[in-house]
Amino acid sequence: MSTQSPDSNQPDPTRVQAPEAPRVPFGFLAQLWPYLRRYRGIMTGAAAALILTSLLTLALGQGVRLVIDQGILAESIGALNRTLGLVMVLVVAMAVGTFIRFYLVTWLGERVSNDLRADVFSHLVHMHPSYFEENKSGEIMSRLTTDTTLLQSIIGSSLSFALRNLLTVTGGLIMLLVTNLKLSGVVLLGVPAILIPVLWMGRRVRTLSRRSQDTVADVGTYAGEIIRQIKTVQSYARESFEKAAFQREVDEALNVARQRIRQRSILMAVVILLAFTAIAAMVWVGGYDVMTGQMTGGELAAFVFYAVMVAFGVAGVSEVYGEVQRAAGATERLIELLAEPSLITSPAEPEAVNADSPVHLSLRDVTFSYPSRLDRPALDGVTLDIRRGETVALVGPSGAGKSTLFELLLRFYDPQQGTIELLGRDVRRVTLDALREHMALVPQQPVLFSNDVWHNIRYGRPDAPDQAVIDAARAANAYDFIQDLPDGFNSDLGESGVRLSGGQKQRLVIARAILKDPDILLLDEATSALDAESEFQVQRALDKLMKNRTTLIIAHRLSTVLGADRIVVMDQGRVIAEGSHQELQRNSPLYRRLAELQFGERLETVDD
Repeated sequence: MSTQSPDSNQPDPTRVQAPEAPRVPFGFLAQLWPYLRRYRGIMTGAAAALILTSLLTLALGQGVRLVIDQGILAESIGALNRTLGLVMVLVVAMAVGTFIRFYLVTWLGERVSNDLRADVFSHLVHMHPSYFEENKSGEIMSRLTTDTTLLQSIIGSSLSFALRNLLTVTGGLIMLLVTNLKLSGVVLLGVPAILIPVLWMGRRVRTLSRRSQDTVADVGTYAGEIIRQIKTVQSYARESFEKAAFQREVDEALNVARQRIRQRSILMAVVILLAFTAIAAMVWVGGYDVMTGQMTGGELAAFVFYAVMVAFGVAGVSEVYGEVQRAAGATERLIELLAEPSLITSPAEPEAVNADSPVHLSLRDVTFSYPSRLDRPALDGVTLDIRRGETVALVGPSGAGKSTLFELLLRFYDPQQGTIELLGRDVRRVTLDALREHMALVPQQPVLFSNDVWHNIRYGRPDAPDQAVIDAARAANAYDFIQDLPDGFNSDLGESGVRLSGGQKQRLVIARAILKDPDILLLDEATSALDAESEFQVQRALDKLMKNRTTLIIAHRLSTVLGADRIVVMDQGRVIAEGSHQELQRNSPLYRRLAELQFGERLETVDD
């Protein structure tokens, strides 16, 4: 839990740094093209509807000209009715086209964002565990949820709006030139004055949008951490401190958002001022020409219609431009995740293990340092053979490398030197699924999911029938307390199994391991945090689980490993002794000291 609020002026070493934003306004679409091209049919239909509605909008200008020149000014009721009827046909057709465009584009946005979210999550679950130690979970979740939702909104709404305005601006400019060349020159003089600030200020908006998304992620990360550790916060009476710290996080996010909003507001104000200044100049020139007979009132009305269309189109594009920049920032953050390589992968050409090998696990001169502490080996030249069906206990002081050994066996990391073999095969030559199918881990801190009992036990074997789950619960001495829950096996356990005691959680995890039926069992201090009664129940369940399996046990309590076939003593990443309890008391000073600290005066009794 954080005890200090982050300094917003300092770079965050845990955040993946974004590459410099590309200069192409809609360049992010190229990054999204692999997702967009899956729905070419939808894009084609939406593009056709978009072009149709844009052409119909342009045709309305000519309808306005006919209504004024042939109907109103000619004082012809019949012509007025005919031209207004034509205008209504155009309006109805435009409404139908708008419905089709909006439906297809919105659906496209939903599909692309869902596909991207699924791909990002699929990539994340295969990432090496150290990635999640080096990057904030809140930052990752913000990219997975907030950024994909933003893309859905941009693709499904804002982007369509921007493309429609681009088409109407282009078509409007063409119709301006066709209607009156002189007035078109007046309007075109204002176009560069509008586009230049749009492009220049848009870059600033994009940078601020990226910062805004990052600060929002920081807020979520901080809040999530405090909520997860709420008991610690309250037990130390740190509520006021955390409220103040969280307020600073919120204020930082608000400050960046305010800068982004101010930049976009200035951009919109500048565009509207310049656009309507150009229109005012055009109306003055056009009004003079109508008064002098150089053009008709209908032509001026049509020209004003197209000029206003162009002005609103440019204003619309400038407004959406900021949203597009946010989409570009969101796309960059998501593509960064997808581009992040996993350091632990299955081999391209996997090899099969030797099922008849008498040595189940083998470590040969294994040396490993964590990425954050490369100068301090967690394991240093470890060599160890574990035979099939053998129970081996790993003991030693904290930091000896016991848990690290488990992480290497499960291939959460790869050693910098040496090899680890499963049934005579280097684990790097075996697929990750095949390797981990052989093992089940019962950790010191049981891990449960926010779901019911069925889900949590069946996580060990998703296709297991109900009866197999029930049998596993009985074997783990968990069936009785499960039946006492409000809904039995259907009872929701809450986040991380908060509605259960420590012993009950551990027995559910053991039931999960029993259901998986692994060849190799890894027990990491499975009973160290339990009271005497819970430890007794869990130990009974473990005794059943360990039968006929290769078992590795990490234990600080030596009383729990006296029955092991072999005890391996580790210190400072090395194996310094191995043997039975009695042998180690005679031959290992470290083990003898640990035994004396735990057993005290009972040492001789234990020896007997």
